[in-house]
Amino acid sequence: MAKKQKVSLVLSSGGARGLAHVGVIEELEERGYEIAEIAGCSAGALVGGMYAAGKMSEFKNWICNLDRIDVFSLMDFTFSSKGFIKGEKVFSALKKVVKDCQIEDLNIPFSCNAVDVHNGKEVVFTEGSLLAAIRASGSIPSVIIPAKHGKQQLIDGGVLNPIPISLLKKEEENLMVVVDVNGLDQDFVSPPKKDSEGNRFISLPKWLAEYRDKMKQYFPDDKEEEKQTSFSAFDLVSRSFDLLQDRYCEMIIAQNNVDVLVKVARKQAGTLEFHRSAEMIEVGRIKAKEALDKLENGNS
Repeated sequence: MAKKQKVSLVLSSGGARGLAHVGVIEELEERGYEIAEIAGCSAGALVGGMYAAGKMSEFKNWICNLDRIDVFSLMDFTFSSKGFIKGEKVFSALKKVVKDCQIEDLNIPFSCNAVDVHNGKEVVFTEGSLLAAIRASGSIPSVIIPAKHGKQQLIDGGVLNPIPISLLKKEEENLMVVVDVNGLDQDFVSPPKKDSEGNRFISLPKWLAEYRDKMKQYFPDDKEEEKQTSFSAFDLVSRSFDLLQDRYCEMIIAQNNVDVLVKVARKQAGTLEFHRSAEMIEVGRIKAKEALDKLENGNS
């Protein structure tokens, strides 16, 4: 039997779009690649951590059925000036699905990042509580209250390093696969209506549709932005951050020898649209197939 090609996998930040990482991982496994190490940021830390812990199936089953539970009960809203979601309830729910463990005990080397809000330095997690590291890495500024880690207050690692290639050990024999779910409009694909097994995606219930509409005031989709003649202060800050991050992501990728780049458009889903998890997983699979076909067919 031929030896499996080992992969060093980098998973970017991106909120609900990060569920595309699941589809990429499944496609890599389907083709016989061996994921030898994972570096993740924010949503990438969540998915990468679940895979490294061997809990991907449990996590996928939970996240793809979020429309069957009371999302409002997971979104513990607060009037804090540091963010409008505490972020504790959703991680408490996650703990019931996947028990916490130590990063250093994982079968696959895993690392993720966050940012110390006071000194502005990147904090890298390579040991300690997996769920605590994921919580810190995904603390979206102004949305989720910063995570407390000792005396530190930590925010989303995407602020400084949204595509954490620098966290890899960079073994020369490994294939470097980078998944960026904050791509440009040209990376957009029409949302699939069925999964890889031919099952239709779950329809959106009325109460969740109402929730989504309310959240659009914080995360307007791209179609609405195109029609806008003016932007609110929040819109401008959010859009400006996205533009800066997009350019920075391009620079990170250009400065590294990436073997396979999987790009998912930012407009594919809103940051908090987790009811579209199954759809995003399929988008990730589609984009991974395209990228891996190019590699295996010898095309640049």
